[in-house]
Amino acid sequence: MKELKALYIIVNAGFSAQVTEIARSLGSTGATIINARGSVAKPKTILGITIDTEKEIVLSVVEKDVAVRIARAIKEQAGVGTAAHGLCFFLPVEMTTLPVGE
Repeated sequence: MKELKALYIIVNAGFSAQVTEIARSLGSTGATIINARGSVAKPKTILGITIDTEKEIVLSVVEKDVAVRIARAIKEQAGVGTAAHGLCFFLPVEMTTLPVGE
């Protein structure tokens, strides 16, 4: 049985297509994109309106070696020092109903 990982990639809004393409080119076969809102220690306020950072979360289930390759590529191509401000991590998958890793 193959070791699967739940891969999370959190990026600024508008960059999910870029990181999904990176992931796909390295072996991911699909992704779920979730719109999210970031929270910071000191939020920015303009004219009395608090501005939250819009984010997108790209979620995929992939084999461990694919997750490692994708995480490295995200760090280099869409990481914290880029406009995407991407953060990538993965967690173990205990069980799935998908026919992967049988």
